[in-house]
Amino acid sequence: MKFTVASRLAYEVRETTVFILNVEAAALRYQTILSERLDLTPALAIDRHELDGGTRLVRAVAEPGAFEVEYRARVALSPYDADPASLGETPVADLPLEVVPFLNPSRYCQSDRLARFAFREFGALPPGHQRVTAICNWIHDNVDYLSGSSNSETSAYDTLVQRAGVCRDFAHLGIAFCRALSIPARFASSYAWQLEPPDFHAVFECYLDGAWYLFDPTRKAALQGLVRIGVGRDAADAAFATMFGNAVMTGMQVSIAPLDEVEDEEPTLRAVGIA
Repeated sequence: MKFTVASRLAYEVRETTVFILNVEAAALRYQTILSERLDLTPALAIDRHELDGGTRLVRAVAEPGAFEVEYRARVALSPYDADPASLGETPVADLPLEVVPFLNPSRYCQSDRLARFAFREFGALPPGHQRVTAICNWIHDNVDYLSGSSNSETSAYDTLVQRAGVCRDFAHLGIAFCRALSIPARFASSYAWQLEPPDFHAVFECYLDGAWYLFDPTRKAALQGLVRIGVGRDAADAAFATMFGNAVMTGMQVSIAPLDEVEDEEPTLRAVGIA
């Protein structure tokens, strides 16, 4: 499956500002970048760094005035499928040490505060992919997807109380519930095929039977059509742009389109792994 992805970010820079950009598709074993181009206007010197999990960061320093970021890429996806019923949970004693940090509470995913609720609702369910799917189903059925209902300070605990949020809030709540049950979970940003309106989309991944599998409690995009950008403990680690200075966003466009036929399938019918 091949996709074209693109994003354009426009800013008014009011004083010298450092931008940390995270818009490039991740280079993963099951996600191949066929071609790509990143253009900054005005042209600026950049620094690059790749983090564990494939996150690719770009740093640029912009002076006052208009500043634009344009990214285009062609990406081939070859996610691996598995029977959800065959995927169990890995005991903490057997987890790779690099995965263990994704069991811990984080700024937006207070798994410690939500542990009692998570155990009461999901603790008795059969462990594995099916339990994580049940968590996603509960979030989808009990939390309203409502634009403008949250902000950059909204946490998983807030979302549970308010019962409303957007994709990042749904992902944070799913991550918190999973970590409370000793299932490693991490936040993932993506270009998402079929998402309307087009935007950067937040999902999450769980570590099951030695691999990371994708989950989207919003049910608004096809799992097999997610081009992953970055991962982290929560949204703070995977923002498309982090600014140190004074700049105001004046425009944003995001798009993704298939280059070949993509199977349209209910996401709960199979397990989709990407990393």
